[in-house]
Amino acid sequence: MFELNEKIAVITGSGSGIGKATALLFAKQGAQVHVIDLNEEACNETVKEIQQTGGKAVKHVSDVSNQQQVKEVFNKIGRIDILVNSAGISHIGNAENTTESDFDRIYNVNIKGVYNCLHAAVSIMKKNRSGVILNLSSIANIVGLQDRFAYSMSKGAVYAMTLSVAKDYLNDDIRCNCVSPARVHTPFVDNFIKKNYPGKEEEMFEKLSKSQPIGRMAKPEEIASLILFLCSDEASFITGCDYPIDGGSTKLNS
Repeated sequence: MFELNEKIAVITGSGSGIGKATALLFAKQGAQVHVIDLNEEACNETVKEIQQTGGKAVKHVSDVSNQQQVKEVFNKIGRIDILVNSAGISHIGNAENTTESDFDRIYNVNIKGVYNCLHAAVSIMKKNRSGVILNLSSIANIVGLQDRFAYSMSKGAVYAMTLSVAKDYLNDDIRCNCVSPARVHTPFVDNFIKKNYPGKEEEMFEKLSKSQPIGRMAKPEEIASLILFLCSDEASFITGCDYPIDGGSTKLNS
């Protein structure tokens, strides 16, 4: 089950975090993985890890917020069976202290970046009359998160785009879903704690972990496993759905 043999998968933001975990898992399951990231060093590392275990991977250093770059990369790839939109950035702030430049930065990557990839991939998938798209949203599209104004806005848009694409391309056999994680232990979390709570890293990590009902943060590999299922043939009847993967955060928090 969940084999991706002969599948061509494009994964944005796959230089680190959830995107990297997904790329490694997809390659393990037999897919040829196209690793897309803005960070060339991170891109190289992901490709190297995949190839060391006998997997197939190709690197593409690209900025998802640049439509021309995205089109060039996707046209070069040619056939796309699976697209995972994992590239994204975060921001801390509310409606008052979020600057216009902060807002634009989040929009350009988290919304326009997803749009650019959808815009390029859907036309390719339509030619083959098949395809699977998985977008990374967040529980921020379901519940209110403190000091995550711009980030929440962007993830709400990702959810809406997911529904729209799923509806518009039903007759082209293109499925589109999204997953909404709670807090995941990625390099971003470690860097955030180090920057904002110097000297209190362990204390804050524990506090943030315990804020989720299950008592810990998710591992990127756990999110990748759900993504694998939704992109596999075993999920062929699933489209237009959002899957919270949140350790109980949206339903069990009092």
